[in-house]
Amino acid sequence: FSYDEFMNQLFGNELDYGKGRQMPIHYGSRKLHYMTISSPLATQIPQATGYAYGQKLAGDGHCTIVFFGEGAASEGDFHAALNMAAVHEVPVIFFCRNNGYAISTPSIEQFAADGVAPRAFGYRMHVIRVDGNDVLAVLAATREARRIAVEQNKPVLIEAMTYRLAAHSSSDDPSGYRSKKEEEAWRDKDPIQRLKHWLVARDWWDDDEEKALQETLRREVLETMKRAEKRPPPPLDSLVTDVYADVTPALQRQLDRLKTHIRLYPEAYPRGARSLDPDVKAREADSDADRQGGE
Repeated sequence: FSYDEFMNQLFGNELDYGKGRQMPIHYGSRKLHYMTISSPLATQIPQATGYAYGQKLAGDGHCTIVFFGEGAASEGDFHAALNMAAVHEVPVIFFCRNNGYAISTPSIEQFAADGVAPRAFGYRMHVIRVDGNDVLAVLAATREARRIAVEQNKPVLIEAMTYRLAAHSSSDDPSGYRSKKEEEAWRDKDPIQRLKHWLVARDWWDDDEEKALQETLRREVLETMKRAEKRPPPPLDSLVTDVYADVTPALQRQLDRLKTHIRLYPEAYPRGARSLDPDVKAREADSDADRQGGE
């Protein structure tokens, strides 16, 4: 998934696969078999079970992996998904990132058991608990889970024990529910820094390469952002597509009224939005020509 694809989704421009209908970082990719991220908590978990059931029926040796936090594991969808997966024996990996907090609620206030992993025994399911801040350990655990899922057509639950150093979102202030001392204790366990130290210890990486990479990435991200922000939004007609096989009369009437509204009040809309409608675009071209002629 390239920088351009990420940035187009962030801006919701005409190249965004979601056509501007999703919040930032809610991306998906048909070509990479990556379902679009969804905000409602835990809804993706039973969807993964259903998709894996289809893969079992197809018999092509594929499996599905679904990611969620320990907070989502407290939703009913989690239990429904694991039960269905266990009963029908489908090749799905449930990957739970236990980072200690469901926004501001600590794990100790979420469940009485020892984390999420013990729940797998209630569903007679394979389970792996792993250090979520050890990149190589997570890779090994996921590979083993995939082997079991594909070879045995069995679901596997992975619980990765980790920590969220940053805020849950831009509107969250973690200082209200945890201490700086707690954060510092986990800062030394940062998975990126741990992997870096491991590479440096083997003379596979050094600080000069690190600085060069950081600068290259920074430049590429900024250049990608400049390209994405100049692209216009999705076509206006895309507002009513992808819902039904054919646009219904009611939706078409709403779209026609919207176009009429934009024609009447073009100054109230950004130039990019106005240019979505061919008639408005033609009017703008005429206005530009008149202005140039007057100058």
